[in-house]
Amino acid sequence: MKIVYFDCFSGISGDMILGAFVDAGLDINFLQEQLAQLHLHGYEISAEKVKRAGICGTKVHVIISHMDKHSHSTHRHHDSHLNFSGIKTIIENSNLHHDIKYDGVRIFQRLAEVEAKVHNISPEKVHFHEVGAIDSIVDIVGSVIAIKHFGIEKIYFSPIPTGHGYTKCEHGTFPVPAPATAELLKMQL
Repeated sequence: MKIVYFDCFSGISGDMILGAFVDAGLDINFLQEQLAQLHLHGYEISAEKVKRAGICGTKVHVIISHMDKHSHSTHRHHDSHLNFSGIKTIIENSNLHHDIKYDGVRIFQRLAEVEAKVHNISPEKVHFHEVGAIDSIVDIVGSVIAIKHFGIEKIYFSPIPTGHGYTKCEHGTFPVPAPATAELLKMQL
C-alpha cells in the first residue's frame, strides 16, 4: 500500500501539497499535460527549488495572465470569483480520468459546505473568493492528479497548527484560523 504523510509543522495549503508532489518526482510536464484537460486558459505553471528557513523544497507557481474578454476558449473566466457550480462544471467537463474528476469535485464540495455554513447560505450560492481563483483549481486538481499518478491509497498528516492573531480577507479582518478554516478542520475527511 502506498501512503503519503504530510508534516504540517508550518501549515498546509494547495500550493504546498502540489509542490511536495513535484518535489517527490511528479514531472511538471506531465502535470501540465494533465491540467490541460481542464480546458482552463489564462495561466501557466512552473516549478523551482526554494529554500525557506534552511529547508529545501519545490515551489509550484501558477501565473495568471489577463484574459481577453473575446476569447474563444472553452470556458471563460473573467472573474476569479467562481461559484461551486461553475468549478464543478469545469472539472466534470474536463477530459480527466473519472476518479480525478470525482475527487476534485468532492474537495470543492467540502469547501462549499464550510463556506455555506459560515455565511448561512446554501452551498450552491457560495462564491469562492480566496479559493475560487484558477490557481486554486490548479492546486487542488493538480494534487488529485498526483495522488492518482503515484497510486497513493492513504493520506496521513500531522496536527495542523492553527496559529493565532488576525488575517485580512475579502470579508474583513478575522481571527486565525478564519471561520471557514476552523469549520474545515472539524470535518472528517
